[in-house]
Amino acid sequence: MIRVAVVGLGKMGISHLGLARPLDGVEVAAVCDSTGYILDILAKYTGLNTYTDYTKMLAECPLDAVIIATPSRFHVDMVKTALEKGIHVFCEKPFTLSAADSTMLSELARAKGLVNQVGYHYRFVGAFREVKRLLEAGALGEISHVMAEAYGPVVLKPKGSTWRTQRAEGGGCLYDYAAHPLNLLNWYFGMPTSVGGSVLGKIFSRDTDDEVYGTLYWEDGKTAQISVNWSDESYRKMSTKISIWGTKGRIYADRQEVQLYAREAEGLPEGYTAGWNVRYTTELTKEVDFYIRGEEYSAQLEYFVQAIAEKRGDNVNDFASAAQTDSVIGMLINDAEAGPKAVSDAPIARAPQKKRFSLFKR
Repeated sequence: MIRVAVVGLGKMGISHLGLARPLDGVEVAAVCDSTGYILDILAKYTGLNTYTDYTKMLAECPLDAVIIATPSRFHVDMVKTALEKGIHVFCEKPFTLSAADSTMLSELARAKGLVNQVGYHYRFVGAFREVKRLLEAGALGEISHVMAEAYGPVVLKPKGSTWRTQRAEGGGCLYDYAAHPLNLLNWYFGMPTSVGGSVLGKIFSRDTDDEVYGTLYWEDGKTAQISVNWSDESYRKMSTKISIWGTKGRIYADRQEVQLYAREAEGLPEGYTAGWNVRYTTELTKEVDFYIRGEEYSAQLEYFVQAIAEKRGDNVNDFASAAQTDSVIGMLINDAEAGPKAVSDAPIARAPQKKRFSLFKR
């Protein structure tokens, strides 16, 4: 039996609590939060051990793993403390607000031989997993350009800030929203070598960005544009999209489906043909044991506890992969702060003028 504690009982923490308790081979041994009335309710109706002090919980309660779903600024100390005690860690995204901290935690987890995972749940969405499979099969040939987007209605008017809308607490739109499509780009193509034209714009927030735009460049010549806005009420909820162009065709994917246009049938995976192909998430998603808000949320926790049970070192969503995403975020921040590049004052080279011909003699 794997003994787990859930730390942080906001929206994601409560979701993880509800998903973890029915998992086979898992016992939720404790919960930890700073809000007393939530702990009182859970203690009364579930009998769970409750704590307001994280350090005390780790000292008193024998644990195999923790699920950390606190505001982002607390992640570094909490994750580090758990790892040093030999405890496996699942941490919500964004992992940390510093690529250096993310790398440090990744190296510590590796040195300790502990299972480590970050909650980038889109890697467990059937449609986005199928994109990965198609790319690895070479269905698009050589990739030229990618468009990664995310839009949704989070901040729609000037108002008092929450931890998510404070740069020092949650990181704003860049860390909370843009991190998802950036993480998919890392998964599909690895680390870019540089970024350019980065914009971190404010619409309603005072302390952080509400929209993120920029271009990523890879050494082999492919590029990707990122376009993210969490102040877009034309979307009922968060919508993440990936469009990929290559020498053999094009892929479009979102939460619901994958569309592949293939110029030729040769080399395609079984079931795909030349022309348009559509695969829906419903046919690409494996059934999970317990459903609350989306199969991907259940699937990622099932994956985490299975990795612990099997003592498996590899992980599709490990700290190292999250550190890559945090590194790209850092690149975008630095580029945006540097501002637009100055235009050279050098004279513009002009093409030689062609001789003009006239029907009239001068």
